[in-house]
Amino acid sequence: MREDASQILKKYWGFESFRGSQASIIDAVLQKEDVLALLPTGGGKSVCYQVPALLQEGICIVVSPLIALIEDQVRALKNKGIKALGLTGGLRFEEVLTQLDNCLYGNYSFLYLSPERLQQELVREKIKGMPVKLIAIDEAHCISQWGHDFRPAYLDCAILRELHPEAPVMALTATATKQVARDIVDNLGLSYPRVFKDSFLRKNISYTVFWEEDKRYRLAMLCKAEAKSGIIYVRSRRMTQELAYFLNEKGLKSHFFHGGISYSEKSDKLNDWLQNKVQFMVATNAFGMGVDKPDVGLVVHYQIPDNLENYFQESGRAGRDGEAARAVLLTNKADETRLKEQFLGVLPSIEYLKLVYRKLNNYFQIPYGGGEHESYPFHFDAFCEAYDFQYMLTYNALQILDQQSVISLSQEFSRHTTVKFEASKQDLFNYMEGNQSLSEIIQVLLRTYGGVFDFETRIKPVLIARKSGKSENEVFNTLKKMEADGLVSLNIQDQDMKLTFLIPREDDLVINRFAKIVTAHHKLKEQKLRLMLDYVENDRKCRSKQLLHYFGEELKEDCRACDVCRRKYGEFKLSTDLPDRIMEELRNSGSTSRDLIARLPDEEEIILESLREMLEDGSISLNHKNEYILNT
Repeated sequence: MREDASQILKKYWGFESFRGSQASIIDAVLQKEDVLALLPTGGGKSVCYQVPALLQEGICIVVSPLIALIEDQVRALKNKGIKALGLTGGLRFEEVLTQLDNCLYGNYSFLYLSPERLQQELVREKIKGMPVKLIAIDEAHCISQWGHDFRPAYLDCAILRELHPEAPVMALTATATKQVARDIVDNLGLSYPRVFKDSFLRKNISYTVFWEEDKRYRLAMLCKAEAKSGIIYVRSRRMTQELAYFLNEKGLKSHFFHGGISYSEKSDKLNDWLQNKVQFMVATNAFGMGVDKPDVGLVVHYQIPDNLENYFQESGRAGRDGEAARAVLLTNKADETRLKEQFLGVLPSIEYLKLVYRKLNNYFQIPYGGGEHESYPFHFDAFCEAYDFQYMLTYNALQILDQQSVISLSQEFSRHTTVKFEASKQDLFNYMEGNQSLSEIIQVLLRTYGGVFDFETRIKPVLIARKSGKSENEVFNTLKKMEADGLVSLNIQDQDMKLTFLIPREDDLVINRFAKIVTAHHKLKEQKLRLMLDYVENDRKCRSKQLLHYFGEELKEDCRACDVCRRKYGEFKLSTDLPDRIMEELRNSGSTSRDLIARLPDEEEIILESLREMLEDGSISLNHKNEYILNT
């Protein structure tokens, strides 16, 4: 069979030979064995199920977590002349039925679908009648409650084994600890699986942590020095826009990308980047999965991720062409506090979960013992306002209730409103003088959202209403009038949540059933965050060794490419008199690192390293202007 598989590889992919464990994985599948494949990002996971599927009669069912990923895979197969279908969102019942019938009678090789589709009885029934030869579960770590992207719908993947017990099941992931790997095997019901684990080591990627008080300056320097494509990861939608705007002002062609932009805009931005019309993509972690661009030379994390799995997977999108690439994490002393506030400060306690659940039932007037399978439209903002709940803390509480099957909650926020001022500030002030009745709302809007002149900014009308003492309707009417008068670009999308109570109301008893699980999950998140911070702060052990150790792999030799190894092996050495020269520069006044780099003849990294050591030994410190000053 090996020769046949190689011929398929060359015919459709143009490769002369398989990489790593690909050939062995394909052999195991052809021998009808279940497989768990742990391959690094960029390790060619899709080839492992696509090649054996093309060597057999019948259809391969592929479960994938992202619609964009499904569409990319289906498009790529169709371009190769391979028959493939994807059950994506927005399809009417008749269209789903037609697609499934095509799989039954149309000689298709692949059917891609999301795990949520497996909850539909129609889909299950049609799959049961298909000639399924292989089941592939991509991003399989999503099935584990200990995985970083746990997705409860993935647990439905086990139904495929029941529908086709004779078909081998292949689970694939690039980020799985030993505990997650065990969970994948158990939850999918894999039968004596063959486990293949290729080294996660990416020899061509150099990992660097930059401690930098002026991150924008450092980012611009990194991007200017990069000849190939780059990705800059941030944690907020607003930050994607701000940094893309900043880079474009510096002459570095950039797009922003996040989950809130339209499908057509995502497609246009992605194509511009793939075709090198723009060099850099500033994105949240909604970007990158399934995007196969080999010539990414730089991946920057502008903010610290909340776990090493995400960091490793996102960094691994650099250097897929095998050429030297950089993965840079920018941080400073304030980052750790912000990170803990953002990720740990919004984890709801058990008591808070109980409070939200009680108020949710009261909000819809559900009696004790009632409410089962009752559905309601749900205005999230109004609910939070009614009980003075903090938004993210409450949203996370609702997500936990959804994961534990207490409620079923649609994933959209209630009303998505964005505003951007198109008029100049002077024109706006003139407008306010002529429309005094609107001026109070406009002033609150300007005070609350500082970037509305530069970016399309998501606003909370209910917050503006509360601050201005007006009604929410008055706020919307003001915005609509300003749009009609040409002062703003306004986008209002009504996307009310739909909330369904799945079990009868029993207040605290409901939460007590899974309280220990929630507490364990919170501790796991805290542990993962601590390990991420340990990586950032550990400047003594090779970065590649640290990362691989987390995934249960021990690297015998240092990578000699990361910032730790360059320092350790003397790629740059600190000049013995540099601290004295820095202190002389600081004798009369404070200076930023940028000023010191401009004035001193030494290499930039040497100066930064010396500043870091001087901060640690207490000879200098940073003032409120982020300037280095002498400690007296």
